Amino acid sequence: MTALSVNLNKIALVRNSRLSGTPSVTEAARISLANGADGITVHPRPDLRHIRPDDVYALSEMLEVEFNIEGNPFEGAMGEYPGFMELVRAVKPQQCTLVPDAQDQLTSDHGWNLRADGERLKPIIGELKAIGCRVSLFMDAESEEFPLAAELGADRVELYTESYADAYGSEQQQTVFQRFADAAQRAQEVGLEVNAGHDLDLDNLGLLASIPNLKEVSIGHALISDALMMGLGSAVNAYKQILVQAEPEQQL
Repeated sequence: MTALSVNLNKIALVRNSRLSGTPSVTEAARISLANGADGITVHPRPDLRHIRPDDVYALSEMLEVEFNIEGNPFEGAMGEYPGFMELVRAVKPQQCTLVPDAQDQLTSDHGWNLRADGERLKPIIGELKAIGCRVSLFMDAESEEFPLAAELGADRVELYTESYADAYGSEQQQTVFQRFADAAQRAQEVGLEVNAGHDLDLDNLGLLASIPNLKEVSIGHALISDALMMGLGSAVNAYKQILVQAEPEQQL
């Protein structure tokens, strides 16, 4: 069954709007796990707009499930941000998802160009795997570089699903979905496992989760938005049930 990793960035964003420490990122993690989440995702950024280094350390100490840290591995130290690789070296999460986002991006909006960045990524991937991290590369479904991702030593790719979410419910839905299904198959054929994430919600998740052997979806913005209306536990459970129901369709 596809695993659900809950991204807690938006919890931290709300907390950072005040000085009270509320809502608690670690309590949100506990509630998420108690209601069916399989793991926790964070994407710390140098501007500390949401998840902060202290959150990363606190989550690492409490979690007994998969901890996935996303970010740009080329981001160095800035103020209270110690640099992506320093954070990862300190906590050794089960998974690192490497994302080519710039500091001025509102959110991640494209996958890696491995022909341009592959040589710089290769030693980083090697180091991450040496300290026990599974490595996933954020990639566009249209990419032809999955074989190169495998050559660089990545274990997985995370398909960037914004275009799928945009097409869902339109006349282009099936065409775009098939593009993602084909991308997953191409990645799997070269030995990569496949994750997916970005703009997935209660409406569009079920179809995407029918892709065979999809390992994990990372969901934050929509899930936390739903939590405002139905409660965090209920929201996590609702997303988890979609994945449970999709399980039979994932068998090859």
